[in-house]
Amino acid sequence: MKRITSIVAGLAVVLAACDGGTPTANTPVAPTVTTTTPAALAVNVVRNPSVTAVFSNAMAPTTLTTTTFTLTLGTSVVPATVSYTGMTATLVPTSPLTPNTSYTATITTGATSAAGLPLATAKTWTFTTVASSSTGPALVNLGTAGSYVILAKTSVSTTGVSAVLGDIGISPAAATFVTGFSLIADPSNVFATSSLVTGQVKAANYATPTPAALTTAVLDMQAAYTDAAGRSLPDFVELGAGNIDGLILTPGLYKWGTPVNVPIGVTLTGGVNDVWIFQIAQNLTIGNGAIITLAGGAQARNVYWQVAGQATIGTTAAFKGIILSQTLVSFNTGASIIGRALAQTAVTLNATTVTTP
Repeated sequence: MKRITSIVAGLAVVLAACDGGTPTANTPVAPTVTTTTPAALAVNVVRNPSVTAVFSNAMAPTTLTTTTFTLTLGTSVVPATVSYTGMTATLVPTSPLTPNTSYTATITTGATSAAGLPLATAKTWTFTTVASSSTGPALVNLGTAGSYVILAKTSVSTTGVSAVLGDIGISPAAATFVTGFSLIADPSNVFATSSLVTGQVKAANYATPTPAALTTAVLDMQAAYTDAAGRSLPDFVELGAGNIDGLILTPGLYKWGTPVNVPIGVTLTGGVNDVWIFQIAQNLTIGNGAIITLAGGAQARNVYWQVAGQATIGTTAAFKGIILSQTLVSFNTGASIIGRALAQTAVTLNATTVTTP
């Protein structure tokens, strides 16, 4: 009797499934989108986002394309690439998005699961990009650190014949840690001169008022570093996965958790008052012979490279901008900079040309 009851119950489940009732464990289920990035209605989204959708089911990769997964601005489709890995589809715009603008992401029912079932319902969500200025962020206040073309805490050295246009400062280290410059003390002992420097060299052990002035300058340098590192709401994050070679960069706030490399060159294009801040959580490496090009009137004095690690400027490279380094700034043979090297440890030159921006 129990066996007959079990058979009848099983038949009832099968009939219910056939009539549209509760599906069995083996019945395929239409996929849905479980999470998205950016989230629906997100604001202050970076201008180089990876727009992603995670699905409830494994999907058929060939059905996730630029036709079924789109990003639109009004009625215009944003050019992008689409890929699918694991359970996640990713759309990456081919050009930066416009600031302070609402975009709509859509996945249509043309996207199907691996079992061939279409998306249960089309998925649509919107987000708004960061409301940044077209001229970039506000300037970083260098305070009295801006009086120096080179400022360091532990040492400043040169090998070869360098040429420095501007003042050099070192504190709390003494003048003995400024090496390779053949310093000549001024009779006042407030500063020294060098045949390699068009300007003054100042150290913490020189006469008043130099020590106090240098202490203030170093504190200002550290404050400027903290300011640059603390700027929020970046326009771009992890651009180029840290390799920005060959890119044309408009004014803005750029942020990386990786090292940043420029093997051959990069171009910064903007007006005379436009500002760039590069927040780099690791090292900055400029390749041998690489060139930082300023276009459209962009000025080196408005470009800030905040480097948590070491900044290395390659042999004969032509660098532009103000380096705010938490550690070492190193220039290899024949490199040049139009800008400032402000380091919380040391600056090393090797037949380097340093010019005030």
